[in-house]
This record gives sequence, structure tokens and C-alpha cells, in this order.
Amino acid sequence: MLELKGIEWTLPGGEEILRGIDFTVPDGKMTVITGPNGGGKTSIAKIIAGIASPTRGQILLDGEDITDWDITRRSRKGIGYAFQQPVRFKGLKVRDLMELASQETLEESRLCSILGEVGLCAQEYIDRDVDASLSGGESKRIEIATVLAKKDARVLVFDEPEAGIDLWSFTNLIDAFKRLKNNHHESLLIISHQERILDIADYIIVIADGKVRMAGDKEEVLPGLLDEEKGTNCPLGKGERGGAA
Repeated sequence: MLELKGIEWTLPGGEEILRGIDFTVPDGKMTVITGPNGGGKTSIAKIIAGIASPTRGQILLDGEDITDWDITRRSRKGIGYAFQQPVRFKGLKVRDLMELASQETLEESRLCSILGEVGLCAQEYIDRDVDASLSGGESKRIEIATVLAKKDARVLVFDEPEAGIDLWSFTNLIDAFKRLKNNHHESLLIISHQERILDIADYIIVIADGKVRMAGDKEEVLPGLLDEEKGTNCPLGKGERGGAA
């Protein structure tokens, strides 16, 4: 179980981005963190992955304090992170990228199984270059596959996976997340404001102005978010200034 306790993050110039974040990511569930732009969602994802370090607070994984661990040590402990904009590598094959993530040579049957989880045919993709020849949707799904290739993965973090892809690719992405949710036991943590992703969540955390505004089961939280979209109430703290996205 992943827990954040009293997480604060202040930029060198003094701007407060996160102001006492407390929440727990349930084991084996799909949790979606949502909220207005500038509320601190991506900052939380980076702090969980170890890309950024909090000013105060603790991060616990199954009760173990990992607050001071770097991204490599967290990765080896089972925390996977998919960037908002997938990195492209000229001259690197999909097979190479997945084997780097898994830290071992992968049999073709294993490659086929992992790529199939994200709706890609291994025969068509394992020898493709991870470069600009891939569409935005293909790059997103390949990055998800690299996260799945990790050995002993426990918490998989996806930062706005819908960013920069077309509607067709987004539909395929939703299908991929449904398969992950149904077929895997890892905790999935997705940063998103897309209703279709929120709709397949088990648990929703709303972040606004650097704080947790709401958190709970989808059935409890999502109706209030949809009402906010219609202007009937304002659980997201709409209109307030926040820090980083």
C-alpha cells in the first residue's frame, strides 16, 4: 500500500505547490487523481516516482519510508512511472526498451503477452524503432507496455496518458487500461481529468490548490464532479490559483 503523509512541496522561489497532501492508494485498485490544471497533480506523480523530492512529509510503501529514495531505488522496489510525453530513442527498438525496463532478456512469447495487454501485435512492433515513426497513441501504449514489463511491479503511475493523442488512440488507451484493471494485481495510479478514465476508476482523489479536496470510491466522488462540470457546485475549487499541474 502506498501512503502519502503531510506532503508539502515549495519551489526555490517560495511558491507553495503542495500544501499537506494526505492520501492512500488502495492495493490492487485503479486510482485516478484529478482536479483543475495547476492544482498539483503532476507534481504528486513526480514526487511518488522520485523525480522530485518533497519539502516535508513522508511517502510509505507497505509501511516502509521511501521518502529519501531516488527514482532508481523506487523502480527496483516496484514503482513504475510513465511520462506524460513518452521519450523517443533513435536507434532503440521496442524489444530493447522493454528489456531495459524488465532488466532481463524477454522471450518473444512474453513480449507478445505484454504488448497484447495494450492492444499491440508483437510481430508488428518488437523490431520497430522507438522514434518519430510511431504515432502518439502507439508511443503511449508502448510506454505502458514498458511499465508492465517491470519485474515485481507494485504501483504503476501514469501521468495524463491521454495527452497529445487523437480520439481513436484514446479509445484504444481506455481499452488497454480496462485490460490492466481486470487482469493485473498491481495498484494503478492515473493522473487524468478525462471523464472516460474517471468512469473506469475504483477510487478518485481530487486535488485543487495543492490540497486534497475530495477522496473516495468512484460512486461517491464522480457524481459531484459531474455536477461541478454543469456548474451546480464547485468541489474542485474552480477559479482558485494553484501551482504546477
